[in-house]
Amino acid sequence: MDARLNFFAAPTGSKAIKHFMAVGKMLKDSPLPATTQELVALRVSQINGCAVCIDMHTKDAAAAGETPVRLHLVAAWREATVFTEAERAALELAEEGTRVADAAGGVSDEVWARAAQHYDEDQLAALVILVSFMNMANRVNVITQQPAGEYEPGQFH
Repeated sequence: MDARLNFFAAPTGSKAIKHFMAVGKMLKDSPLPATTQELVALRVSQINGCAVCIDMHTKDAAAAGETPVRLHLVAAWREATVFTEAERAALELAEEGTRVADAAGGVSDEVWARAAQHYDEDQLAALVILVSFMNMANRVNVITQQPAGEYEPGQFH
């Protein structure tokens, strides 16, 4: 499968992707725990069906020491006992933030309050930006049919 578009070959795409990747770097350096970032990125990508992002975040998380059990259970995190309460709150916020069209009101006050119990304002800001960032990345990759399977851990960092 070939991608429909090579962003790096198009002047506008190349410029935009460089800025986009700078946001990704900023998020990696944020105070939001790296494990939480990978779990959230993976869950958002699962919901949106972005194979290349699932490939990337599964491999990056594994390379950072994440266990196969936790990675396999992200899609069913509500029934899994392997996630902390803070991770569960972040995953719940990520799901509601990703499914805003389905949730007719966006993120509920209850979901926000649970996240706010575990993360300070700077971490919450990073979490909201990460969810938004991943939704954009997923859409760009799904629209252009970016192929999955070739990603090497840390390739874009």
